[in-house]
Amino acid sequence: MLNALYNEKILGFAAHIGQTERLPEPDATVTQQSPLCGSRITVDLKMEGDRVVGYGQLVRACALGQASASIFGQHVVGQDAATLRQLLARMRAMLKEGGPAPDAEFAGGEFADLEVLTPVRDHKARHNAVLLPFEATVKAIDQIEARRQAG
Repeated sequence: MLNALYNEKILGFAAHIGQTERLPEPDATVTQQSPLCGSRITVDLKMEGDRVVGYGQLVRACALGQASASIFGQHVVGQDAATLRQLLARMRAMLKEGGPAPDAEFAGGEFADLEVLTPVRDHKARHNAVLLPFEATVKAIDQIEARRQAG
């Protein structure tokens, strides 16, 4: 069972995390931590309108959290807020309800590699680590939008 979790593809993604440079002037910064395993991510986000134009992340997580952050970080720039909220909902459904992984039809297939994390659904203690980059990014979007509405 652990072989399905820590397979070569997941370990490959975990070993090659991109977007690890922090942004000098982000519109929002959010730190998110998994209470069960201690995995942690800090996300810097820059947006123009509703589209992500800059993303940086500092990842201190298990291999599953690293793989998730790696795949997400490769494709987040250029995405709009609605797509990223849908992606978070889809990942939660994949892990917690047995829903499908993002596929070629979702966001032009850019997040289809997240399918490699499907085996995590059988390990509830690992769900939060996988969800960290999605949740932190949506919180950052929420902060940016709230500041714009207030300002």
